[in-house]
Amino acid sequence: MVGIAPNARIMDITHQVTPFSIEEGARFLSAVTPYYPPGTVFVVVVDPGVGTSRKAVIAKSKKGQYFVLPDNGLISPVIERDGLESAREITNSAWMIGDAVSSTFHGRDIFSPAGAHLAEGWDYTLAGPEVQQLVRLTPKVATVTESGIEGEVIALDDPFGSLISDIPGEEFKKLGYALGDKIMVQLDKKPFTLPYTKTFMDVPVGEPLLYVDSRGRVGLALNERNFSQVHKITPPVALFIPKKGAPIKGRR
Repeated sequence: MVGIAPNARIMDITHQVTPFSIEEGARFLSAVTPYYPPGTVFVVVVDPGVGTSRKAVIAKSKKGQYFVLPDNGLISPVIERDGLESAREITNSAWMIGDAVSSTFHGRDIFSPAGAHLAEGWDYTLAGPEVQQLVRLTPKVATVTESGIEGEVIALDDPFGSLISDIPGEEFKKLGYALGDKIMVQLDKKPFTLPYTKTFMDVPVGEPLLYVDSRGRVGLALNERNFSQVHKITPPVALFIPKKGAPIKGRR
């Protein structure tokens, strides 16, 4: 990339995506893109299907950001939120490392050089033919019921070990709780009681809390401790939050 676009500003966002987890990579990507300007080029490689018939693509969102990645669903949540202007399959060898493209390292041989060419101002429509339909993920979402919200712990906020759920903060707030309320939730089929707080330091060190995290989702944590390790929680596990005043007893 440096050889093609020596003046490009390259930022390494993360290497912490669980290996092979397209869904987690998609969540990470969707979470960071709002904080970058139009014209930003994202090179994203979570690619268990490398070398197969899956397409290597450049997608441009309606926010004017570019995404160089495998067509395996990674871009789904970004497109659902920001819209898709157009996508192109990378077939033009001038956009690649050269003729010696590996069958197992497209991050080096296709995605990185294509991203660098975009950073140099190349017209992405010349990378290859238009892709009419991108692969889309269909992630599981939390379910709102008469008694509360049924969701899942879908990831860990590492290295802290806090739990990330798929329960939107806005839906949680409709359950009737106020800051400071203690909430009995059912986590991995076990009852846990936690206060609903705004910050970690609203509880003593080592104590649990329920909060709305920076992603806008319900999170569970221990102040200055690792919730996942202490309570032996490994995603995915079920999470149920009842409406305020509704009993949790008897749920299975």
